[in-house]
Amino acid sequence: MSHLSPLKLNLTEGSVSLSFTPEAARDLQAALSTLMSRLKTIAAQATPGTPGRPNPQEPIEYRHTGDVFLEIFCNPNIWPSPFAAKVLITIRDERIRLTTEAELSRVIEDVNFYLEQAG
Repeated sequence: MSHLSPLKLNLTEGSVSLSFTPEAARDLQAALSTLMSRLKTIAAQATPGTPGRPNPQEPIEYRHTGDVFLEIFCNPNIWPSPFAAKVLITIRDERIRLTTEAELSRVIEDVNFYLEQAG
């Protein structure tokens, strides 16, 4: 049985908490790690003195359906560096839908903190 505890995501303004499991958090952590790798690849290819344009990288789209639906999307090709990147977060259920942006680095910190607390 998966243990549900709230995952708090800090947004650009405010925060949101939703029921989450450690397994889902590890899946999200893996998706964010893949996104970070793609952003680093783009940043390395865009180094001054490197000829040509960076090779486009696939967007990341993480989806989790629990008590509420969570989607995190990011197109790594539009951000100059991993530290500037933002993700689009959608949280919804049958009564409400919230779509907003959050800093990628902050979401990574939030997921890591959740996993530390979940033990």
